[in-house]
Amino acid sequence: MANPQHKTATYADIQALPPHVTGEIAYCALHTHPRPTPRHANVAIELQTEINSPFRHGRGGPGGWIFLPEPELHLAEHVIVPEIAGWRRERLPTLPKTAWLEIAPDWVCEILSPSTERFDRTDKLAIYAAFGVGHCWYVDPQLRTLEVFSRQGDKWLLAATFKDADPVTAPPFEVHTFTLDVLWMPETEDGN
Repeated sequence: MANPQHKTATYADIQALPPHVTGEIAYCALHTHPRPTPRHANVAIELQTEINSPFRHGRGGPGGWIFLPEPELHLAEHVIVPEIAGWRRERLPTLPKTAWLEIAPDWVCEILSPSTERFDRTDKLAIYAAFGVGHCWYVDPQLRTLEVFSRQGDKWLLAATFKDADPVTAPPFEVHTFTLDVLWMPETEDGN
């Protein structure tokens, strides 16, 4: 929650940030973090590629979804940016002309990093629940894990966990299975 001694953050605060910084507003407080690392960005694009074909285009799956990388969500006074968000097409039949969306997604994925994990797991998760997001996935590239949460009322329940090269079949995309290792880049000899 915001500290009452601090000024209430506004969208102008986000607009004033340098391009290499992402800004979000939760509970009136500005949260900033650096742009994702290449490893982080790779996980995001690989996951979106994996689910896009069956769930957006209907190739090997039901279709009917829209996915966006790093969409800016304006949910009442909150401005939140998940790594990937998905909407069932009936809830988002067309994309807005604005640079942001005001319709909460049905599914979000947060790719955890040391600079964002605490915020992702607390304030952002509470906001997602308050605005009706049904599913949240946490991918940790360092630990090579996936945690799948489903919302039940105003609470999040851990639905499944996966690691390394486990086959992933998870809500809301349980009609499609992929191995988790498609998200991981091969390590070099120096560990990078």
